Amino acid sequence: MKSLIKTFAITTLALVITFGADAQKKVKTFKTSKVLDLPAEQVWAVVGEDYGAIAYSHPKIVNSSYINGSLEAGEGAERVCNFNDKGTQYLKEKMVDYKPSEMSFTNTVYQAGKFPVDPEYTKAIYKVEDLGNGKSRLSFDMQYRTKPSFMGGMMKNQFMKLIDDYFIAIEHHVKTGEKVTKENFKGIKKQYKS
Repeated sequence: MKSLIKTFAITTLALVITFGADAQKKVKTFKTSKVLDLPAEQVWAVVGEDYGAIAYSHPKIVNSSYINGSLEAGEGAERVCNFNDKGTQYLKEKMVDYKPSEMSFTNTVYQAGKFPVDPEYTKAIYKVEDLGNGKSRLSFDMQYRTKPSFMGGMMKNQFMKLIDDYFIAIEHHVKTGEKVTKENFKGIKKQYKS
């Protein structure tokens, strides 16, 4: 009888620990922004209105497109971002809380092919602020959880570096209209680093 009670107690404790851990999944967060020498409307046109064409202004995305019937940016619009030509490294994302009058939206990840992120807990808020005199601030407020979770701390610096590069790529694309690629980004980055 003692053995049965002991086994029941251990099993119950294991279940409590397991479900308790799931109920309190930890997420990592960071916020970064960049002041751009560009009018807010021009930055918003690329970031918020041309949502499906992020590949033109992102140094790591090989190609991107609207998916699942989405034809333009707006509440519920979906896109796929491919990080390699084979299409095995990708993110499928959805635009929610779309507020064009405030130049902001939340970008949620709902599928991550070969990326160590948990889509259920990964999202970012994009916001463009008009600073006047032809200047704007682009901010990116991210929440994420990695799979496995212990990688979260290690990934934070990589994510921040990636977003800093993305800001440079957006600035270049808005100013020149040139598509930013993995191949040309190194030269572009040299032009914008101060």
